[in-house]
Amino acid sequence: MVVAQQRITLTPLKVLRGAMNKTVLVKVKENTEFVGKLIMTDPTMNVVLEEATEYKDGGAEVVAKYGKILVRGSQILYICVDYTEAQLRQAST
Repeated sequence: MVVAQQRITLTPLKVLRGAMNKTVLVKVKENTEFVGKLIMTDPTMNVVLEEATEYKDGGAEVVAKYGKILVRGSQILYICVDYTEAQLRQAST
């Protein structure tokens, strides 16, 4: 009996799309972080966040709160798609 195995290719864009409607952290080049609910993304990794909060100094200082923002993909250093889980793990240690 031969069982065919399918390889699932997991690309960064697929991971990002899997995080829709979840809380994410977006770090941009100017050392600012945004935390909010991911509601939209596109092939160039522009992201739209809802109920976003802007942080400075590694999350130590709240700069501003926004309703909805667009973050250009070209300005993004990284996106943490499991932000809530990572935050909970860090708090328990």
